[in-house]
Amino acid sequence: MAETRRLDARPVAGNDPALIAALTAAGLPTDDLTEPGRGFFAYRSGDRPAGFGGIERHGAHALLRSIVVPEGRRGEGLGGAILSHLMTEAAGAAAVWLLTTTAAPFFARHGFHTVPRGNAPAEILATRQAAAICPASATLMTCGPEI
Repeated sequence: MAETRRLDARPVAGNDPALIAALTAAGLPTDDLTEPGRGFFAYRSGDRPAGFGGIERHGAHALLRSIVVPEGRRGEGLGGAILSHLMTEAAGAAAVWLLTTTAAPFFARHGFHTVPRGNAPAEILATRQAAAICPASATLMTCGPEI
């Protein structure tokens, strides 16, 4: 059974070298990390790094940013624990949205469902993630009211 430990989260700046290195190593975007409105977190489980994640608010909605877990720690339930923390951070949002090219099955296991891009609110479609950074082939997913 996958291990799920309590995570310690601390806010980190978008220009944090460890955040950038982890995202780069995972092939995830880093172009807009320092723009306003983004909140990133570094996670630890016990005395070991557990990964990074982030969220940004756009009007009534939230956009989940990349979740990355160190390669040697994958399969321990850390990604789900990070997602749980980020969903708590997004409390009060009408819906939480994300774009992914590789992790749709992971997010589907955690309650997200795929929607056509045209069904996303204008605030989400106008983000750099949706408009420029993620390819048109990226899967748009949401967790919130049925869209």
